[in-house]
Amino acid sequence: MHWHVLGAGSLGTLWAARLARSGVPVTLLLRDRQRLASYRLLGGLTLVEQGQASLYPVPAQSVDDTSSIRLLLLACKAYDAEAAAASVAHRLTPDAHVVLLQNGLGSQDAVAARLPRARCIPASSTEGAFRDGDFRVVFAGHGHTWLGDPLNPTSPEWLEDLQSAGISHEWTPDILSRLWRKLALNCAINPLTVLHDCRNGGLQAHPAQVTTLCAELSELLCVCGQPAAAEHLAEEVQRVIKATAANYSSMHQDVAQGRRTEISYLIGHACAVAQRHNCAVPHLQVLLERLQAELALKGLPTT
Repeated sequence: MHWHVLGAGSLGTLWAARLARSGVPVTLLLRDRQRLASYRLLGGLTLVEQGQASLYPVPAQSVDDTSSIRLLLLACKAYDAEAAAASVAHRLTPDAHVVLLQNGLGSQDAVAARLPRARCIPASSTEGAFRDGDFRVVFAGHGHTWLGDPLNPTSPEWLEDLQSAGISHEWTPDILSRLWRKLALNCAINPLTVLHDCRNGGLQAHPAQVTTLCAELSELLCVCGQPAAAEHLAEEVQRVIKATAANYSSMHQDVAQGRRTEISYLIGHACAVAQRHNCAVPHLQVLLERLQAELALKGLPTT
């Protein structure tokens, strides 16, 4: 299978570089010809592992190219996912597979509605990576990626490519539980790190807030039919806070760098679902409103 990767952020470039390194055919899709020219000047993707930088001359093309796409990794931000999918919809083959590597929930359904003929496969990853330059990614920590199709439990053949590339992964029939669990973890940690302007470990000074949020999130997960995702949530949140104590959350990094956050697909999505189910989550709602006020104060989008 030939992979096309749309979204030249940290995880998209991390996957593209490792797939290319293992000999798997992969093409990077860039938003316009100007971006494509910038990429070609650099000569490819740079992957930094344990301080060692390696350049991989991964082929690239702009999204308006006319060649067909059968296997697409959509690795852009959640708020860009639907538009990004639409930009290449005309290129997808009738049997196309689209791997959705977005944070939070909500964008997956939007993409699936936009691409009704494609098999959309949500993914959830704990791999650590960040960009320290244009088309340059630092592999910060080995993690694991779960993939699954809520409509079809049959695993696809191209998982062998991930094995070849050394991308630790697992096909799961219950990917929605994984996505909800990660959403809950993010809701319990990320907004508070922004409001307290702290690293993840700084939340150890606010145990009551964290515990209260976990209780509301657990109740919401059960109401949404995801009881497995609610099990021992508070304990896992504390483990994550301690294990990543020195790290800044992704939302904190976005705010610190003046970038739009994925608020609507994280705590915003949780509060919207709670309202639809008539599930009271007063502390989550207040947290959402405080976060929106903080973003507005900094001149950043509140959705």
